[in-house]
Amino acid sequence: MKKFARFLHLWTSLVFGAILVVLGLTGSALSWMHELDSMLNPGLLHVAAPAGLSARDPMPANPILTQAVAEMLARDARYGRPGMLELPERAGDVFIAWYRPSPGPDSSPWRQTHTRQVMVDPAKLDVRGERNWGEFGLSRPLLMPTLFHIHRYLVAGEVGKVVVAITGVSLLLSLVTGMILWWPRMARSAILHALKVRHGGSWPRFSFQLHRAGGFFAAPVLLVSAVSGIYFNMPQWVTPAVNALSPLTPNAKLTNQSSLPVDGMSLALAVSSAQAQFPEGWVSRMSFPAKADQPFEIRLRQPDELREGPGATRISIDSGDARVLRVIDPERARGGDKLLSWLFPLHTGEAFGMGGRIFISLVGLLPLAFFVTGLVVWIKLRRKKIGL
Repeated sequence: MKKFARFLHLWTSLVFGAILVVLGLTGSALSWMHELDSMLNPGLLHVAAPAGLSARDPMPANPILTQAVAEMLARDARYGRPGMLELPERAGDVFIAWYRPSPGPDSSPWRQTHTRQVMVDPAKLDVRGERNWGEFGLSRPLLMPTLFHIHRYLVAGEVGKVVVAITGVSLLLSLVTGMILWWPRMARSAILHALKVRHGGSWPRFSFQLHRAGGFFAAPVLLVSAVSGIYFNMPQWVTPAVNALSPLTPNAKLTNQSSLPVDGMSLALAVSSAQAQFPEGWVSRMSFPAKADQPFEIRLRQPDELREGPGATRISIDSGDARVLRVIDPERARGGDKLLSWLFPLHTGEAFGMGGRIFISLVGLLPLAFFVTGLVVWIKLRRKKIGL
């Protein structure tokens, strides 16, 4: 058993180890994605706060202002109606309009799609600038999006998503086989020996002990990272298992119940309808219907939500008469739905506030540490095997 576990542990680590190192390091940086992006691009993402407010003061959602921004973009032939509008969270933030990628001649699954972002000053109703989210680059505007797309897609489109998900499976195999190899006799002295780390003048011995003991303590958080990473990229690999344990709420696409056309005020009414559902919440973004019979999708963050940023509360609003069609409330979710809603804040560490984010950014360094220490041990064993 241990011989097979050792073989599997070695080769999954050698084949996928370098990818795990890249995912870990980019994940450490992405723990501070919004802060770093804002620091790198103040002229693009920040504006002067309205009179009487500081740049860090909360910015409540304003339905009329949101409507005005969308109409301003729709009237301008350079932009048009966006696919999604991200609302400013703070008084010094901008509106960010996201545009659906247009179908290109290259439909290769390796192709990394670019999503156009247009930043709008909420006070002046003019465009601050734009960038292509998904375009590879190391310039200030493109650096953080590039790190995100390396972490999520390896900058390889849909193929990259599958590779990242398979890498998550390899991490699960490494964790299971690593625990089998670590497992000592159930005696106090044997357990303490399995957790001991001492240099003793030998780097290979130190690397082995650090790899072994570190793997034991890191296994729980790496397990969460592996499962959540698989789910984000290939949810169909995870949801059947969750649904078998606790039935998930169906989340089928909706269509409008009204027969009314989308009128000029439906956007403002949609925001108002969402606010009425959760008066204490903050409307963070809204997705526009891609077809005339589809509803608006509003994202909202409630005060006590586990997830930070845009939150995880979703409200579907009829784009004809602004009636509420569906509410997905993570605070009232049960069983499997709640488990899946926890995966993102656990993956990023934000479930535990600032301390959790610091912890996860340090966890991102672990794949590099395990790869290096494991490589040292493997090289030592190879040299011993061939008699060097």
